[in-house]
Amino acid sequence: MKKLKMFIGLALILTLALAPNAFAAKREKFGTDKRHEEVKKELRTIKASTEKFRWKMVMPWSKGLLFYDIAQHFADSVKLASGGRLDIKLFSAGELVGAMESFDAVSKGQADIGHDWPGYWKGKNEAFVAFASVPMGLDTEGYNIWLYERGGKEMMNELYGRYNLVAFPGGNVGQELGLFSNKKATKIADFKGMRVRTAGWYMDILTNLGASVSPLPGGEVYLALERGVIDAAEFSTPAIDYPMGFDDITKYVIQPGVHQPSCQSAFFINKDSYAKLPDDLKWIIKIAAEETQQWSTAWAENLNAEAIKLLKKKVEFVRMDDDAINQFAIASHNYIEGLKAKYPDVKKVMDSQDQFKADFADWRKERGGITPWPYEQFIKGQHEQ
Repeated sequence: MKKLKMFIGLALILTLALAPNAFAAKREKFGTDKRHEEVKKELRTIKASTEKFRWKMVMPWSKGLLFYDIAQHFADSVKLASGGRLDIKLFSAGELVGAMESFDAVSKGQADIGHDWPGYWKGKNEAFVAFASVPMGLDTEGYNIWLYERGGKEMMNELYGRYNLVAFPGGNVGQELGLFSNKKATKIADFKGMRVRTAGWYMDILTNLGASVSPLPGGEVYLALERGVIDAAEFSTPAIDYPMGFDDITKYVIQPGVHQPSCQSAFFINKDSYAKLPDDLKWIIKIAAEETQQWSTAWAENLNAEAIKLLKKKVEFVRMDDDAINQFAIASHNYIEGLKAKYPDVKKVMDSQDQFKADFADWRKERGGITPWPYEQFIKGQHEQ
């Protein structure tokens, strides 16, 4: 009898599983992969090419920075997926062109492709900063959703396109550290008169708060800190900062990194070089860029976790109080609103990011409270990030 019941039960499960409408939804399917239809159309005409291409990639990075490795990862992925038909040779800063000359070099066709932190091109258009890091702005998850699902990638490509370039998101290494400093600053008043190295919009925001700010190149930061030319500096994430040795010459790291909740890069390609590629290689570039975007975050964040432990052996991590963080949020908001009023491109991009944050807020709230802290920390009440 027992075996009969088990047999009937299994038969019922199989019947329900195989029935086409056994678990029919009450509503239509929620969400579709829009690319699927595009691919079906492409497959009717696309053919594997045989022509080979050799490209030059320029960048602001030296070989010692993780950003260089991200660019190399992309080039390797393209070469592998294309069977060597598209071979991209990397040139670090100064090898082919100067670090800050890479944008113009690719735009003019002196090189085929570049890798960057878009905020470097602030002088060309303020909106470039929005695709790099926004003070009190999107985190890494937010950038990925906004870029790929909320039109951010298309806005990025449109902006770069004005300079004879085709752009793709090109890697994200996570939240940056705050300021390496020899002055302990936890209140907003502590930043007044402080001599700080930073870049992007944070440079102007800190200036408005009374700091004295300089956008020193990365290679000059260590010496400036060591000689006391500046009191504090931010550069990048833990894994990128650690090899630079800032912890050898400073006492504190002032957290959190309100200036860059995420650090986003881009690949930019000369339009003429891109147009010469057959369609199959264009698809390989697109997919390799997306793979690099995903891989870079996992790789870099794992390294960040290791680097932070090493940094804590030498420097004290201090956190700004809640009022100071709120004041930074207010100052950042007011500054960006001023940019939006002055620059239509900034308004377009930042309105889109702000709308995404508003649309995502309900889900962010409802999913909260189960941040995966170590068990001992969680049961003591540390539930939120």
